Amino acid sequence: MAVVEDDPSMRKSVARLLNAHGFATEGYASAEAFLNRVPSSEIGCIVLDVHLSGISGIELWHRLKDGGSKIKVILITAVDDQALEQEAVNAGCVAYLHKPFPAESLIDAINRAMTVSPDD
Repeated sequence: MAVVEDDPSMRKSVARLLNAHGFATEGYASAEAFLNRVPSSEIGCIVLDVHLSGISGIELWHRLKDGGSKIKVILITAVDDQALEQEAVNAGCVAYLHKPFPAESLIDAINRAMTVSPDD
């Protein structure tokens, strides 16, 4: 599981929540850091901030999909953008959560992501 979030406190908070629920989590401050990582394990799900500096979360998601990745994506954002949310849902994100979101919403989305087969 990966958390890509440029706000350090949000990244740490999400990682702590996921760890408390038994998910091994790797945190990244940017899309570039995620792309340049040395894969130590297979990442099946990513909690991804939509608005990152540099490469945006949406652009990272497109790059992953274009590269054939089957990674499940949960998008998080503080910006209310109905068109972007609809685009993300239509493109197949597992969930699109608005900050601040209830912890249960994120855990439910991750549980859905982890139970869906990679070919879905």
